Amino acid sequence: MKKGPVYKRVLLKISGEALLGRQQHGIDADMCASLAGQIKEVHEAGVQMALVVGGGNIFRGRLETERFGLDRSVADYMGMLATVMNGLALQNALEQIGVQTRVMTAIQMHAIAEPYILRRAIRHLEKRRVIIFVAGTGNPYFTTDTAASLRATEIGCDVIMKATKVDGVYSADPVKHKDAKKFKSLKFIDVLKKDLKVMDATAISMCMDNSLPIIVFDLLQKGNIKKVIFGEEIGTIVR
Repeated sequence: MKKGPVYKRVLLKISGEALLGRQQHGIDADMCASLAGQIKEVHEAGVQMALVVGGGNIFRGRLETERFGLDRSVADYMGMLATVMNGLALQNALEQIGVQTRVMTAIQMHAIAEPYILRRAIRHLEKRRVIIFVAGTGNPYFTTDTAASLRATEIGCDVIMKATKVDGVYSADPVKHKDAKKFKSLKFIDVLKKDLKVMDATAISMCMDNSLPIIVFDLLQKGNIKKVIFGEEIGTIVR
């Protein structure tokens, strides 16, 4: 591992499912604490950290649309509110260990989070605060992957770190297909052509247009956040 971080400003994309921990539904306090500890470690190394968190551990808009016949816009707004709950849980875990944190939301709710304003977000980073972006883009029909690409581009991140339950991008689902091939690196256009499930097509296209690399890695392996930021070659890089 290199002596110092190779990225100065990073956006970490965390799925809602990552917060499940050992639970079947909701938020696992131990998982939040573990994540907070790893984030604190790299934050103290001088890295400016922003997070985008999903809401799938509480509410998945697309699935609920099919199950209950909800209007897609309504279901997506409900999913956005789930990301706010996750963001507040992560904020609490981080502040309990002394990391100054701001939750910024794309849907205004003044009592619990700041509205997202670009200049204010950058100022928070410069003041050594971790930012948690919630409520996606504030619009239905857009995923939190797209929100991650948008926010990372706006605040000038060096890389998006996509935290998953597998150790990179494979040619097929490695759980179902034992012969699935792991990619060490990929080009954006190949992800789109092969329909690899790294992020949705809108998010990939935005990263490609702005030359913003994505590193896909295993979040469940403790210490991987630091390894990626310090330049260790784990997971898959898309650029």
